[in-house]
Amino acid sequence: MSRTVLITVGRMPKGLDLARGFAAEGCRVVVADPYRWHVARLSRAVAATHRTVAPAREPDRYLEQLSDIVARERVELVVPVSEETMHVVRLGDRLPAGTRLFAGPAALVHTLHDKWRFNRLAATFGLPVPPSAPLGDDAARAVVEAGPAVVKPIWSCGGAGVEFLEHGAPLPAARAAGPALVQQRVDGTHLSTCSVAVGGRVLGTTVYRGVVMAGTVAVCFRRVADARAIEAWVEAFVARTGYSGFVSFDFIVAGDGTPYAIECNPRVTSGMHFFDHPAVARAVLSQGASGPVPHRPETHLQHFYATLMEAEGALLSGRPSREQFVNLWQARDVVWAPRDPLPFWGMTPASYELLAKSLFGKMSMGEAATGDIGWFGPPPMDLGEVPAAPRPVGVTPAAPAAPAARAG
Repeated sequence: MSRTVLITVGRMPKGLDLARGFAAEGCRVVVADPYRWHVARLSRAVAATHRTVAPAREPDRYLEQLSDIVARERVELVVPVSEETMHVVRLGDRLPAGTRLFAGPAALVHTLHDKWRFNRLAATFGLPVPPSAPLGDDAARAVVEAGPAVVKPIWSCGGAGVEFLEHGAPLPAARAAGPALVQQRVDGTHLSTCSVAVGGRVLGTTVYRGVVMAGTVAVCFRRVADARAIEAWVEAFVARTGYSGFVSFDFIVAGDGTPYAIECNPRVTSGMHFFDHPAVARAVLSQGASGPVPHRPETHLQHFYATLMEAEGALLSGRPSREQFVNLWQARDVVWAPRDPLPFWGMTPASYELLAKSLFGKMSMGEAATGDIGWFGPPPMDLGEVPAAPRPVGVTPAAPAAPAARAG
């Protein structure tokens, strides 16, 4: 009898990647999502789908529904994907014997989701991070006096609420929406990662950069093959935390080659597209015994429809970019699969709820995709005191730069 795996969101191509990977390994794949229709529902890799409430609005009811799905479908493995991860990690105590959750401990996941706590934790490990301070703290003034800075919500996703400050600019007032972080902007190259980890050991890391952006979210990307300094940073952090699950980071690589982690996403990002997906499934199923996770041969991938929209928008606005159309032509779509073609052809109608929320709700696609599943407030448990650590050395004031891309 095949093992049943529950994927906890189906609206994003990275969830489809995982569904296909587990199905290729002989698993029965079940998908849960607050949307009635989503791209994974069209895949032949998915045996059943379930609609849930939105965890951002009804977190306790959401966990009850997931628990019911686990029981009814006899799920043996629960795999969170995106921002719903911060909710799903609370399932740990509710799962029956024999059912495993592929994610870090809830307290650790929420620590990493908190941009200020993550910054301090990495600093205690001696890993390079930009000088940062909570908005409203006296130290925040020193950050802005040292160079250009960025202000961002401590609990956020999709690039929402980010504000850029020039060197010496006045700090904004405290935000009614919640606490924010003031972080020095490091001048350099923005790169993102996605890693698979088990028991503090990294089984595979993708390092990539966005080449076409939809707002602050990359929709076309290239894998960076020579990024050993970043890989070493990730391996050191995962080892020190003993992390298991998917974990991703955004970095700025300074001119001297030092990678500075600007934030952590304890979940899957678009870097997942570059992995060999059956190998990811084998690694998760075997708890790392299957060995390192290799990459697929393609190094230039895209969300075709999103990249097309960006190219068309630039053309209609009188700001066409040759590079956008070159990427559209050259990059391989992440959804297309010859043996599972329906998700590609049905992507637009299957994404109707997401598209409608973006168009009529006047929000970015990133916000529309994550607003109902994210965690935007204090953690559900006491995380203790924020780690105290010396400021990292070697960060020089940044020159004004364009807004950095975010991991998808």
